[in-house]
Amino acid sequence: MMQDLRGKTAFITGGGSGIGLSMARAFGKAGMNVVLADIDHKAAQAAAEQLASEQVKSTPVVCDVADRASVRTAALEAVAAYGKVHIVCNNAGVAAGGPFGTVRERDWDWIVDVNLKGVVYGAETFVPLIKSHGEGGHIVNTASMAGMISPPGLEPYCATKYAVVALSEGWAGQLAPLGIGVSVLCPGFVRTRIHESGRARQDKYGGVADVDPGVGATREEAAQNVLSGIDPDIVGNRVLEAVRNNELYIFTHPAMKPFAEARFQMILAAFDAAANSPALASVRDHNPVTMLTPKEAAK
Repeated sequence: MMQDLRGKTAFITGGGSGIGLSMARAFGKAGMNVVLADIDHKAAQAAAEQLASEQVKSTPVVCDVADRASVRTAALEAVAAYGKVHIVCNNAGVAAGGPFGTVRERDWDWIVDVNLKGVVYGAETFVPLIKSHGEGGHIVNTASMAGMISPPGLEPYCATKYAVVALSEGWAGQLAPLGIGVSVLCPGFVRTRIHESGRARQDKYGGVADVDPGVGATREEAAQNVLSGIDPDIVGNRVLEAVRNNELYIFTHPAMKPFAEARFQMILAAFDAAANSPALASVRDHNPVTMLTPKEAAK
């Protein structure tokens, strides 16, 4: 477990604002060096200046998480600045949604490339670097409560966030023997600018645009849902706490537990239906392949 963080380095994508900046603040105040990786260099630079006024040492770097080469370049800059990276927060994300059949193909490409592939690129780039220095480390992947439940109209976002949960559960088991912990952050509404994520959309996905985030019936309601969320600094402090405790799942909204319970009850009821199905009588005694549970993988 990552207990003493002093002098170590955290690399955070989407570090120029929102949850990313708040994680940077929390890690920095714990004595870490922080690399603020963001597609918006001006935002990262401003964030670094803000953190400097709070006595947090940070370095801004440009990083487009949807581009593996960009992630690798940012990693090299991080190593050049601080020598080693110990904690990697694959946090950058975007939102797109809407009624069935209305989400544009380029928006599907955009959200999958940023939210899903960006996490893959971050982990595959940094895990070998963490392994090479042998001091252990931790990967924090930002998913969402939308990685646990899927409200209508938010399917593109939920699909990517469910995938991030799956990646994190599997990687936890694979990376534990290397001394690398894995956590998946599943916050509810937090006061960020996720509802405005089209402000930095890359040209290959159509450029800057007002994209339907799918988190409200209208764009105004979507903005209100986000802006009425909790302070991002609460999330940053919760992540710091969870990393130190090597927690696999990081939740920030305990009041949302009933939503997850309702989904799990539906799943359990479906297993009961399968157990009582005449069509499955011949497979009821079939032994499943041995698999690690998420709890076992996190040990």
